[in-house]
Amino acid sequence: MRLAVVGVGYVGLVSGACLASKGHQVVCVDVDPRKVAMVNERRPPIYEVGLQELLDQAVPKNLTASTDLTAAIHASEISLIAVGTPFDGDEIDLKYIREVARQIGTALRDHPGYHTVVVKSTVVPGTTEDVVLPILEAASGKTAGRDFGVGMNPEFLREGEAISDFMQPDRVVIGGIDERSIAAQRQLYTVFPDLDVLETTPRAAEMVKYTANSLLATLISFSNEMGNLAQAVGVDERIAMKGVHLDKRFSPILDDGRRVKPGMLSYLAAGCGFGGSCFPKDVQALIAHGQKAGQSMQLLRSVIDVNKAQPARMLAMLRAGLGEDLAGRRIAVLGVAFKPGTDDIRESPSLPVIDGLLAAGAQVTTFDTIAQRETEHLYGDRVRHAATLAAAVDRADGILIMTAWPEFRDVAPMVASLASPPLVVDGRRLIEKTSVPRYAGIGLPLTAPAAGPPTPTKAEAAE
Repeated sequence: MRLAVVGVGYVGLVSGACLASKGHQVVCVDVDPRKVAMVNERRPPIYEVGLQELLDQAVPKNLTASTDLTAAIHASEISLIAVGTPFDGDEIDLKYIREVARQIGTALRDHPGYHTVVVKSTVVPGTTEDVVLPILEAASGKTAGRDFGVGMNPEFLREGEAISDFMQPDRVVIGGIDERSIAAQRQLYTVFPDLDVLETTPRAAEMVKYTANSLLATLISFSNEMGNLAQAVGVDERIAMKGVHLDKRFSPILDDGRRVKPGMLSYLAAGCGFGGSCFPKDVQALIAHGQKAGQSMQLLRSVIDVNKAQPARMLAMLRAGLGEDLAGRRIAVLGVAFKPGTDDIRESPSLPVIDGLLAAGAQVTTFDTIAQRETEHLYGDRVRHAATLAAAVDRADGILIMTAWPEFRDVAPMVASLASPPLVVDGRRLIEKTSVPRYAGIGLPLTAPAAGPPTPTKAEAAE
């Protein structure tokens, strides 16, 4: 198919590149000429594992980028809207959605054939039909369902694993205002054989996305609340949660005796909080949307409250080991990206930790495997930005492991033999308690020994 993808971000570029690699002819459209030029030069404007290889494969054979939205719409059969929908504290901000819908509608006015417009951005239930569709009709002078199609196709991509998620999907949800709108999207995904496809209305498709993200966020906050309690009563949360994981309803036992360990178990492990562009925004947006519909959304409000408080646990454990006064203390913060595999620092639990350390007068050094540039842009010279892991931990009084980058396991041998070893506060339970002289971990009693080695987790790793 001939496809236009509007928005060269984590969702838009990954979707466009993956669909191009499957044989579709794709034009990615963005208002930023720098991003457009980078794509056409095979230079990813974002970091995502495998994206460079896809651009090398598809550009310019099946994938190009442009700032000309009208030309892209005229040359395509279907378009995907993949622009940002930030949460403004009261509701999701639809200004980008509205503007793109208006521009597409204007382009459709002179479009010679039938075209299907699909919303891929995460929007609250009712947005596609109550906001996007009327704008398309007003700008085009045409009628939805007769002259053009309208659909909603939510994404289920985890940053850092977005390419593999798209190329090996567990399901595709297709919402459409009529059969023709659904059929156009169905054709788009015929390149993925044996795929579970849920065909429904746009409103239901929008609800699926929010329900999925809210459930995963709830699992994380539940695990963190249990981890905090376990720490308070002298129990290792990893041991308690392992007993839960062994429930055959969570990890079924096959006929041959082997146990299946689903990926969802990684969400049932305590950590220092979730972040990123999806979970915090989507849960808060659904709370606001639910309250407008007369629903109190008590559970989801608690999910957010627990998550907001979780980074403070890191500072509390640091003070428990170093003393209340952190002024002048040299603290290394390892990991600023909200999860491994991405350079995205939006809503990262590292940010309130860094801010809290600076407010306490600590000397902060940061290091991140990928997100160092973003960190430097945000904090400037207020913190020291180390070029290597070794430089970050050099002469540190305390080390906070905030992101589960595998490389951070190397901290253990770096500090184990030091005459004055720093306190390692592990927010992801990435290293073993016994691997360093001074250790504190999320969900681990501050004084009682751990019963066995901790199991590394990807608890906040998906979106």
